[in-house]
Amino acid sequence: MRITDTVKHLLIINIIFFVAANLVVPAMNQILPMYFFESSKFYIWQPISHMFMHGSVMHIFFNMFALFSFGTTLEAIWGGKKFLLFYLLCGLGAAALHTGVNYYTVQSGISALVDAGLDRSEIVGLLYEGKVGISWESVLGRNELINLLSAYNTPVVGASGAIYGLLVAFAFMFPNAELMMMFVPVPVKAKYFVPGILLLDLYGGVAGGFSLFGGGGGIAHFAHIGGALMGYLLMIYWRNTQFNKNRWDR
Repeated sequence: MRITDTVKHLLIINIIFFVAANLVVPAMNQILPMYFFESSKFYIWQPISHMFMHGSVMHIFFNMFALFSFGTTLEAIWGGKKFLLFYLLCGLGAAALHTGVNYYTVQSGISALVDAGLDRSEIVGLLYEGKVGISWESVLGRNELINLLSAYNTPVVGASGAIYGLLVAFAFMFPNAELMMMFVPVPVKAKYFVPGILLLDLYGGVAGGFSLFGGGGGIAHFAHIGGALMGYLLMIYWRNTQFNKNRWDR
């Protein structure tokens, strides 16, 4: 299928951002990824800008390949405006769930430290400065301390949340279409494939350190789930309100 206009523009924007951030304007890597909203590095535009940033060549390749594969079909059916709205809302849904999980992690860690007799304002101040109290690990344990610091200080980048929304929409509209992972050439119907990878992401988010393609942690699993959940809710809402009959310029 010929690439559709909105998908083409999104591909171009993502590639421009990737090249610029890595070769031209390295400062983009500091202000455009999405940090925890209480971090000193957070800016109001990051819930949108993080969708156009990627951490590696493989990261952007897989995301853009999926955008082309599923987005072209969906835009051809919906039209450009509806597709773009869906894509951006799924990306924001990913940011919202990722932030919510991080907020729970941060508050749980702070509460445990306060219960151990540490001063809350001092804890927050050290987190804000990217520092660690010398007694924190003895209170939280190593894994919990790593989770606290990661939730507060590690940014998230990538279009994966929006892509997961596209996957859900595709499975919603074409449940019996057969899909295959790039390195596992076994066809699986979309209605089983998409829930399957979401279960793997849920396991990865809860267990930590799991990656569908190997390589350990560093994956925002709950952002994937957030994008998929937003995609599912939008599809249910649009179906129930017959959204596709509204006037949208194609």
